[in-house]
Amino acid sequence: MSCRNSNPNKPWWFLVAGIIFLCLSGSTAAQQQPTGPPPGAGPPLNKNPNLDDRIRQVDEGRLRSAEVDAGTEERNQKLLQAAIANMKEDFSRIQILRNDIAKNLVAHKPLDYRLISEQTAEINKRTSRLNVYMRARPAAVEKEDTSTELKSEEMISALVRLCKLIDSFTENPALKNADSVDAKEIAKARENNANADRDLLSIIKLSASLQKKAEHLSR
Repeated sequence: MSCRNSNPNKPWWFLVAGIIFLCLSGSTAAQQQPTGPPPGAGPPLNKNPNLDDRIRQVDEGRLRSAEVDAGTEERNQKLLQAAIANMKEDFSRIQILRNDIAKNLVAHKPLDYRLISEQTAEINKRTSRLNVYMRARPAAVEKEDTSTELKSEEMISALVRLCKLIDSFTENPALKNADSVDAKEIAKARENNANADRDLLSIIKLSASLQKKAEHLSR
């Protein structure tokens, strides 16, 4: 297997940042829609002596509403920045864990099942969190899964496969060059996106199986 290190600093997180921002700002945009009638469509002038007070109350209400909108926008920005930070950390960390696993395999060290259980559990947790934002979808046509629980002798080959899946996922052009896709390459971009979804879901599933088996063997 290849023992090269994956670069943990790929600028991919902007892919979902826009989606998150749109979801967060939806309520703010709705609040900012004009609710009054169009010019010239209002009722005749009101001669009520309390009109000035009413106008003042409306103006004060609008000011308060503007303050609320500004507060909501600020909170949305903080949530967006926190989400991006989490994604960057998760993306970097799964590559570091992959490199640690690959290094031990290449060195032909005896399998430390307790360590493997911890590593694969963290990979599963972080890729599952990434999928909260990426919302990976399985292929439209997918073979029925007939796999069974991993056998002890399959641990090494399964760990090798996990490392290759992480390589494929983190090096996918869909996660690296999404801002520079040419219109002529839309079909290829869709294929890359489908591959990224497939790899992410496979990592989540395989890491869970490895964690379960390693935990059992560590006992």
